[in-house]
Parts: sequence; structure tokens; C-alpha cells
Amino acid sequence: MTNQAYLERLRSLSNRLVALQKPIRILDAIKWPSELEAIFCAKGGRELPQLGADFYQNQRLAFDTEKVYQQLKELKTDVRRDLGRGDALGHILLATIDQYQIVIELLKARGTHQFGHFSKLLYGSAQDKIRGDRKTLREMGERLCHVFSLPAVEHLNRPYTNNISSEQAVSSLLWRMNDYFGNGEVRVEISDDIVSDASAGGDCIKINRRAVFSELDLQVLEVHEGWVHIGTTLNGRQQPWATWLSVGSPRITAIQEGMAVLMETLTFSSFPQRARRISDRVVAVDLAEQGADFCEVYRHFLDRGISEHDSYRVTQRVFRGGTLSGGSVFTKDISYVKGFVENVNFIRSAIQSGVPEIIPMLFVGKVTLDDLPLLYERYLEGVIAGPKYLPPMFRDLNGLYVWFGFSSSMGLMNIAKVQQHFSKLFQKMPVSVPLYPDKTDVELD
Repeated sequence: MTNQAYLERLRSLSNRLVALQKPIRILDAIKWPSELEAIFCAKGGRELPQLGADFYQNQRLAFDTEKVYQQLKELKTDVRRDLGRGDALGHILLATIDQYQIVIELLKARGTHQFGHFSKLLYGSAQDKIRGDRKTLREMGERLCHVFSLPAVEHLNRPYTNNISSEQAVSSLLWRMNDYFGNGEVRVEISDDIVSDASAGGDCIKINRRAVFSELDLQVLEVHEGWVHIGTTLNGRQQPWATWLSVGSPRITAIQEGMAVLMETLTFSSFPQRARRISDRVVAVDLAEQGADFCEVYRHFLDRGISEHDSYRVTQRVFRGGTLSGGSVFTKDISYVKGFVENVNFIRSAIQSGVPEIIPMLFVGKVTLDDLPLLYERYLEGVIAGPKYLPPMFRDLNGLYVWFGFSSSMGLMNIAKVQQHFSKLFQKMPVSVPLYPDKTDVELD
């Protein structure tokens, strides 16, 4: 088989997977009606949300599960035959197909105890350990929740208010997307179908018609949904042969969401309250995995001073698709903290190992960290196209190198003793006041 023949086969098999996965939409299949929140809160958060025993059965899927599962099975057979059992790119393709087969099992099990089993197979558990470390994700989440709840957070509370309508948000984000990607490459639209304030899919950002935003929110959406989620999709679509890199199975979720959170951090777009919400998600997953029901998880966050709205949102994200009594839940929300930590460790390790050139491959498409060495090798061979859309700090790695270089070196310090030294100094200060005491509105241009 000639090299060209191999590449043609690779593209044909990849295109088949892209087509088969198109109607498989996990979040659409497990979303809850928006009116449930008002009903739940009106009852004091003491009664489980009234979904109904046949709620998920009435949420019809957009595809025939048995038919698509069989087609995925046939595709696996063809990948092994046409690419060879030892083909490295074929292994990535097979792993991705496996994921979609598990996704189908997950969706068939909505509302049952089996749902949590398949969710853990796809996304992992809050009790998983961080790669290369002894800490669990729950322990990391608790630590971050503590950091982002310190009194200093209130001292940094900027006077940004939610005074940007959904229509204004669409206009602002469209301008930002055109500036980054070029005119007409990305759409930004009002939506009545999403539960979250905003979401990205393919080359489109959807904005919830009922949502209002702050300027900080728009900065987060620009880099999180735009630069990362849409950027990697469009880079995947640029692939001449490995076209499956344009679609995201759950195996790539942690790296995607972690990179999106990291990008918020590197661009100084995030803020402590948002980081706290992301950290809370890990805690919520663990509580629910351990058997806490919806009301118990909701009350946990309410008792920690979280608003009714945010307590409901973080709880609802975890229980959608599973059982309201706990134990069988949707574990995707561990991905943000898990992916952030693993991406940071990957970048630091690439720098320490003298291979920083592999770092931009994080944006080549929908990938996992384990995929990157092989994809970089195939990039050098001309099989994989380099990422077209790259955030500026990943296009010129000098600043990123220095940032992570300093951060790696400072990690060697004994932070407890350093804190002890400066605490004595701070004790001599007068009573401090918040930096931004006035909650004035932000004027829009």
C-alpha cells in the first residue's frame, strides 16, 4: 500500500466517524427544563426536583442507538483491516470510536444506576488521583475552594455588574470572534434552547436569551468558548487526513476544559468567584458519587454561603442524566480542574524536558495529552497540519516559557515558611479595606 493510498484510507475512515457522531449530543440528551429551578427554590430546596419517572424516556434521541452502535462496530473492524492493527493513528481513531460506543450506552442508561458507571468510564471520578501525584481530584477541589473563598476575594471584587443584555453580548462577541478568526468564520447567535448562559459547538457560540452578562463574563467567553473550543474545532477541520480531530469525544474533555480554564488564567480574564464555581464542581461530583442526594448537595453549597442560584446550578450540572438520590451521576465536571492541572504539568514538563515545540500541538484539534507526541511526529512528516488558530502566547512561546519557568522554580520553595515570614510583616498593617468599594456600573462603548 502506497503512502498516498494509506492517507486516503485514513481520511475516508475519519470522515465516517465524523458523520456517525454528528447526531450524538450528550448535553442535549440530559438537559433539564429551565423552569425546574424556580419550582425547586420556591419549595425551599427541600424536595427533589420533579422530573417524573419517565422524563428521560420522553427525551427522544436524534439517532437510532442500535443502528449507530452497529455502524461504529463495523467502522472499528474496517480501521483494523485498512490501517493495520499496529498503526499508531489507527489506535487513536479506535480509542475515539470506543468512546462513542460507551456514550451510546450512557444515553441508553439515562435516569438509572448504570448511568454513573458509564459516566465514570468516560470522564473518571472525583476520587481519581491526579496523574503523577497522590492527591485526588476531590482534595485538589477542596484546596482550590478554600483559596478562592479567602477574605482577600472580597477585597478584589471589581465593580463589574451584569448589565449586558444577550443581544449586546452577541454583538460584542461577534466583533471579538471576527478579530481573532477573521470575518465570517464564527457565528454568534441568540438561543432559547440552552440551559447555561452560553455554549459553543462547531463554529457557533450560542447565547441564552434570558442571560445577562458582565464585561468579565464576555472576556471569559471570548477565550474559553472562542479561542479554545471553537479554535480547536476549526483547526481540526483544517486537517487533510485525520479529520476526526475536529470532533470531541469524552476522552478529550479534560484537556479541552482544562485548557479553556488555563486560557482564562493566562489572559487574566478569570476572577475568584468563577474559579470558585469551577472548583465547587469537583466537590459536588464527589458528594453525589458518595451517595448524597440532590437536596443534600444543594444544601452543602448553600450552607457555605453560595447563592441559591449558583447552588442549584452546580448541583443540577452533576445530577442531570443520573439519579436524584445520588450514587449515579454525571461526572464530567471534574474535567475542568483535572484538565487544568494536567495541562499545566504537561507544559512545565515539556519545558523541563527541552521539547517546548510540542506545546502548540495542544491546539491542533480535539486531542489528549497522550496523543501529542505521535501527532507531533506525524506533523513533521506532513500528515498532520499544524494549528492555524493559536492564542498569541502559544504562537510565540518565549513569554510562556518564562512564566512557567518561574512558576516551576518557585514551586521548590517552602511556602509555609514564606507565608509565616510575611504574616509577621502584615500584622503591622492598619485594618485593610477593599480595593474597589464602589459597585458602580460599567459603561459599554
